[in-house]
Amino acid sequence: MKKYPAFFSTLLILLSIWYIFYSSKPQSITAYDTPLTEFSTMRALDHVKQLAKAPHYLGSTAHTDVQSYIISELDKLGLKTETQTGFSIYKSGDMSTPENIIAQIKGTDSSAKALLLLTHYDSATHSSYGASDAGSGVATILEGLRAYLATNPQPKNNIIICFTDAEEIGLNGADLFVKKHPWAKDIGLVLNFEARGSGGNSFMLMETNGKNGNLINEFSKASVQYPVTNSLAYSIYKMLPNDTDLTVFREQGDIEGFNFAFIDDHFDYHTANDTWQNLDLSTLQHQGSYLLPLLRHFATTDLSKLKSDKDYIYFNAPIVKLVSYPFSWIHTLWILAVIIFILLLFYGRINYRLGIKDGLKGSAALLLCILLAGGLTYGGWELLKVIYPAYNEIQHGFTYNGYNYIIAFTLLSATICFKIFGYLYKERNQASLLVPVLIFWIFISILCAFYLEGASYFIWLVYFGLIQLFVLIRQKKPNSLLMVVLSFPALYVLLPFIASFPVALGLKMLPVASVLTVLLFALLLPVFAFYKNQSWYSIVLLIGAVGFFIIAHNASDFNEERQKPNSLVYVLDHDENKANWATYDHILDAYTLPYFSNENKDNTTLNKTIITSKYGIGFSKSSEAPLKNIPAATVQLLKDTLVNDIRRLRLHIIPNREINRLDVYTQKVINFNSLAVNGENALELKHKNETYHIFTKRWNKKLFSYYVKGNEPLVLDIEIDSNTDPNFILFESSYDLLQHPEFEIAARTPAMMPKPFVLNDAVIVKSSFNFELLKKVNDSIVEIETEDTPTNE
Repeated sequence: MKKYPAFFSTLLILLSIWYIFYSSKPQSITAYDTPLTEFSTMRALDHVKQLAKAPHYLGSTAHTDVQSYIISELDKLGLKTETQTGFSIYKSGDMSTPENIIAQIKGTDSSAKALLLLTHYDSATHSSYGASDAGSGVATILEGLRAYLATNPQPKNNIIICFTDAEEIGLNGADLFVKKHPWAKDIGLVLNFEARGSGGNSFMLMETNGKNGNLINEFSKASVQYPVTNSLAYSIYKMLPNDTDLTVFREQGDIEGFNFAFIDDHFDYHTANDTWQNLDLSTLQHQGSYLLPLLRHFATTDLSKLKSDKDYIYFNAPIVKLVSYPFSWIHTLWILAVIIFILLLFYGRINYRLGIKDGLKGSAALLLCILLAGGLTYGGWELLKVIYPAYNEIQHGFTYNGYNYIIAFTLLSATICFKIFGYLYKERNQASLLVPVLIFWIFISILCAFYLEGASYFIWLVYFGLIQLFVLIRQKKPNSLLMVVLSFPALYVLLPFIASFPVALGLKMLPVASVLTVLLFALLLPVFAFYKNQSWYSIVLLIGAVGFFIIAHNASDFNEERQKPNSLVYVLDHDENKANWATYDHILDAYTLPYFSNENKDNTTLNKTIITSKYGIGFSKSSEAPLKNIPAATVQLLKDTLVNDIRRLRLHIIPNREINRLDVYTQKVINFNSLAVNGENALELKHKNETYHIFTKRWNKKLFSYYVKGNEPLVLDIEIDSNTDPNFILFESSYDLLQHPEFEIAARTPAMMPKPFVLNDAVIVKSSFNFELLKKVNDSIVEIETEDTPTNE
């Protein structure tokens, strides 16, 4: 080791990287012969296979099959099951009639707060099999309950099980349960199981309206074997526009909870590839490793005492599993770090081990590495999207070869660091080069303390860096393996973020991963500064980067394992008496090309009124299509009453065919005094930022989306100013383009799949109306009144 310190320290770093990723979740898969009192991944997988036989979104045939399967499995566990059905409008303006599946295990203390096990059983529309999202959650709860009940437990708290419906539509099932189920008021804690990919670590993320101190303390007491969590991840999660069912419980019921979700293999999210075959079994095992210990712990814990007056910083760590401490420590820790750092500067100057000139060179090198790595990665990714334009067809931004790009750009960033810092290393300047690195990280820690408190645990990287600085001042040639050990916390904390940021937020975040790589490299300077032949390391890393770019290139095409997402819809405009084929694709293929030989280059009109999608993309191409005999909905004006200057109206919208979705827009952005749908008052629904309201203080033309079972009618009760007569636009959509008797659409090849996150494989019928137009239609008005004074109706 003394003869080859660079070799052994590099080996130790590689082993540390392997350990960080390997040890974060269970690797042994529990089989069918696992004791009945323990969670079996293979038994849970059997549930996933049954749940994910077909797409099972609300209104589909498979949706009913999945519901029946879950009820039968709960019956096998000896639990009395009920379904809760009702109409729900959530704050996004999405509405449906979900059917929740609910059961309960009675506790010994009927006055105690209940524990809720939560996930959803519907899949994303229109083509996702829902194996991971959230068949894995259903399977985890079913298998976890079976193992728990096998011990003949005597829980103190009631344990409620709720499999919600219509989560993918707009959290409607959770909304219905919280607002209208009598058990909701008794819940003290929620454990929610989710997925946004098909593999990887399951992250624990909390939801609380208050402070997290007691939640963290109780989570620690449960002794979860593989916790993966940190307070920064939740701080970032709260900034993202992705809510879960648990969000509804927190916002509407002030109920605390934990989310457990995995995000790796994000390219499978909401696609036809979300199948049981693609579900990572170690990830399913990880979900089970959370559920059982938490269920056993919280079944007997006083859930009425989870509110706290303290917030905690927390992060998982080797051996101790979870480290946590109060926010009140944050400022003390960074102030103490600054004091120690200043003392070390004086100590280093006195011992002639710190040079100002070398420190300035180190500052310039660090800044140059950040700019080069971040800039080259940003430009490189933009160039790759030009070279491979098909990447733009993957809307969430994480390509099938995305992991290769993460590794390639990480290695390229490390190459830059080795090359630039290699010019600076001298016999006695290692400590001087570390000084600007620590200044930078202290500055980051101070910013976190004031603006992103959840990330304040980064200060511990500073403390280990201060120890390294002390050793470098004291010793001319410190033990290289000791330097690796002191650098391990930096590897452990930063590597998962380098890997996960581009997965969670798309490959547009690759520059962030590259900058983090530079910052990690900087903390490893006490190791790398003693390497001889720095240029050889940069060459090896560059070769590795090129190798992964080549691997990514070889996986840049589409095939049966990496299907190209494509889209085709038929839009029939009853007002204009014309029809169009339309697609969201920018690159046509054998499936879509036959429909766009006479492409309409101007899609402005079509996109102005057409249904919006999750990522805000509109139609890229359209062409004239044959007119088909597909009826529009019947709209009846049942009531028109004028009370002073307020007009009260009741509308009845009746689909004349089986549809899956009804979207209602207004031609102009107008405000309603009030609006109720199917008797459900929507006035309380506010946009996330509380500035806007989806009906009475509106910000766009979309009114709502109603997800339909068959051809359910819709009743609207509206109040508007008397001088207002809005033009309504209806879009009725059915996901049956490929099966519709009016069409003969060729099937996709095995190398293709329906594009997710958009309305796809659909027959869309557009029509419009206003109140004056409806008055002219015979038999459409049941009652017309004019009143000068308000009534009590």
